[in-house]
Amino acid sequence: MESVFEHVSSYVGYVYPNETEVPWTELIVIYPYITGLVAGAFVVSSLHHVFGIDRFKTISRFALLTALCFMFFAPVPLLFHLGQPTRAFEPIITPHWTSAMAAFGYVASFYVCLLLLEVWFAFREDIVRYSKSSKGFKQKIYQLLTLGSDDVSPKALEIDHKIARILAMVGIPGAMGLHGYVGFVFGSLKTREWWSSDLMPPIFLLSAVVSGVGLLIVLYIITSKHRKVTPSHEAMVGLKQVLWASLVIVLVFEGLELLEMVYKAREGIETVMALIRGPIWAGMTIQWGLSFFSLVVLSAMMIKNPTGKKFVGWLFACGLAMMIAVLAMRWNVVIGGQELSKTMKGLLTYHPLIVGRESLMTVLMLFIAPFVTLYFATQFLPPWDDSKSRAEGKHTSHH
Repeated sequence: MESVFEHVSSYVGYVYPNETEVPWTELIVIYPYITGLVAGAFVVSSLHHVFGIDRFKTISRFALLTALCFMFFAPVPLLFHLGQPTRAFEPIITPHWTSAMAAFGYVASFYVCLLLLEVWFAFREDIVRYSKSSKGFKQKIYQLLTLGSDDVSPKALEIDHKIARILAMVGIPGAMGLHGYVGFVFGSLKTREWWSSDLMPPIFLLSAVVSGVGLLIVLYIITSKHRKVTPSHEAMVGLKQVLWASLVIVLVFEGLELLEMVYKAREGIETVMALIRGPIWAGMTIQWGLSFFSLVVLSAMMIKNPTGKKFVGWLFACGLAMMIAVLAMRWNVVIGGQELSKTMKGLLTYHPLIVGRESLMTVLMLFIAPFVTLYFATQFLPPWDDSKSRAEGKHTSHH
């Protein structure tokens, strides 16, 4: 059993004795981060499925698989945090209708089902083909996955595409709800000055899109290198534009939130400023530093329109930078809010555990798990048309 003193934090000023232990640890940091990656990846896949933007066609199915694999692990940090995972069924079986947290079980379950359905319709043609060309145990799994439907006529495929599009249309507000809800949980806690903001849901939502697009850029470049194909220039340009637009909007919202806090100058604002200068100084530096670095680089690429390896390299750097920046932002919000004393006259400094149930090691394992799952998912249901990708690569290299 874990000692209650394992999460004790150092503090200065006037702090209540029961506040020296931080209840929402790094597990509650990684939880909104993973759900954000889901929302961002799904938005990119929908740009092709719903809006018919052809430049995202190359990566739309990969983005869909990424969203599904990460969604499987979105509730896992919460189950670890509960300590007794069977408690998770209580809010679903006996929901408290005025609790924002009770909604998560329903929202997450609905979203997993929706993603599973959309993946099935998007990959059904491939599943039928593999069920006929594979052998042994693998063939049996593919045959099971066809659900008895092996009609791949143009009419049947057109129906598949229509249903996938409808599911994607339902999924967009679903993704927004899934992540806007996390921001709502924090924004509605009026007892915490650092959290209580009406801008919290849109900030969480927009930063989710930024981190999800960043994840797809990083994964797409790595998988292309692994498959020895040139990343589609059109797809990369599309990802660059989405990342730039969402980053600009999220920076405006985050800036407005800080400005509003300072301008209102409510009681305790001095302690909030001391929090920014003190316990979360490193987190804020990483968050804003990497965000501005990405904004400058992306803006330069929007103006100059570079191509080739230089473009891919810089875009990879921006995608990775935004993944780290959003993770820092989640830390600043979740941990930073608890480092403010309720007296508003004291500050805590949280010291995370390295090893244990609620530790950095657990968080690292939980973060690696979706990537491993995605690797096996892409081996089982390849989302790429590599012959086409190679032809595109040759075409761009001739230019």
